Amino acid sequence: MKVFRRKALVLCLGYVLLLLLTMLNLLDYKWHKGPQQCSEPSPARRTPYPQQLPYYTYQSRSDTRALYGPPVPLARKRQLVYIFTTWRSGSSFFGELFNQNPEVFFLYEPVWHVWQKLYPGDAVSLQGAARDMLSSLYRCDLSVFQLYSTAGAGKNLTTLGIFGAATNKVICSSPLCPAYRKEVVGMVDDKLCKKCPPQQLHLLQEECLKYHTLVIKGVRVFDIGVLAPLMQDPSLALKVIHLVRDPRAVASSRIKSRHGLIRESLQVVRSRDPRIHRMPFLDAGHKLNSKKEGGGGSDYHALGAMEVICGSMAKTLQTALRPPDWLKGNYMAVRYEDLVVDPIKTLRQVYGFVNLAVSPEMEKFALNMTSGPGYSSKPFVVSARNASQAVNAWRTALSFLQIKQVEEYCHQPMAILGYERVNGPEEVKDLSKTLLRKPRL
Repeated sequence: MKVFRRKALVLCLGYVLLLLLTMLNLLDYKWHKGPQQCSEPSPARRTPYPQQLPYYTYQSRSDTRALYGPPVPLARKRQLVYIFTTWRSGSSFFGELFNQNPEVFFLYEPVWHVWQKLYPGDAVSLQGAARDMLSSLYRCDLSVFQLYSTAGAGKNLTTLGIFGAATNKVICSSPLCPAYRKEVVGMVDDKLCKKCPPQQLHLLQEECLKYHTLVIKGVRVFDIGVLAPLMQDPSLALKVIHLVRDPRAVASSRIKSRHGLIRESLQVVRSRDPRIHRMPFLDAGHKLNSKKEGGGGSDYHALGAMEVICGSMAKTLQTALRPPDWLKGNYMAVRYEDLVVDPIKTLRQVYGFVNLAVSPEMEKFALNMTSGPGYSSKPFVVSARNASQAVNAWRTALSFLQIKQVEEYCHQPMAILGYERVNGPEEVKDLSKTLLRKPRL
């Protein structure tokens, strides 16, 4: 009888223990499944959002920087713009329409640093590096400049070491420099700007983060397809303004500034695919301009680069004529000739595309820049110019043989953009006849 009672007591205790374990498991399951109310972190441990950066929020990153430092700032939807063009297309003047705007953070030719650092890399091989740099800059990560600095090991790049810094309105204005005020529209005197104190890049980066619109002008991206990943990235939503100019005018200006562009011309010419049949020079001796007139080999490379430039331009324009989804609504073509002939209309169209308001000061600036007394003799200086002379200067500067060579290279983009070919020397010299018609874009 005692043995039976002991067995019954053990069974009861085992049942009670099993019941307790079951209840504990149920409580633990409900705790993990249900919403939990966590206490607020103490103020001392909370990471504050910087109030001075209204267009950025903080978000954790799945990289090592998130483990060893503060959260990395990522862009909210801002207006990001790339001016897609080539050398000698009037892009310095066009860029000033953004550099002068008080609402815009503007960078002039930042990919120049890539080409300098990775020289003698050819133009095509540097496209990926160019895109990577742009991706960083559009996020206001200006440390990428240090990566391509040619200042030497152990030397930090400053604001004045950035290409184009001497005419950059943000770099030359308060708070980085007392020389100018960003809200006042007007050209920057590079001699005065060069006297600005060199600032660390993180200070310029802080300025970049304050602006709603960020515009980068570049001549070293050759195919708009290179920018496709940036245009498809929802955090960037990049827009592209394609500034074009009559290739004959571009070639004329390249010859005029050939000594300043010889290095870039060599990099472009080297990027030609040797497997593709070359278009022969119409002048078998390559004497498109005599050495007596200052031509020779530099003219050869200046015009030879037009084959690569126009080939890439044709590819981009064909993409624009049949735009993929990532390009629709994000691409605008602007002819330089339309800009200088009717600057107010073109300015309004361009600003409307990138959601900027047109101020009377900017209209006056654009009008003044196209109403100068003549055509500048200094190829790398932005100045007020006569619109008619700017459009037609190539017709008196190039020989007929040079013109036909450019047309041979560039007939495809010329047909799309509305630039008529010439039939003879007399037609070239007859400035009363326009060679512009409505573009297909």
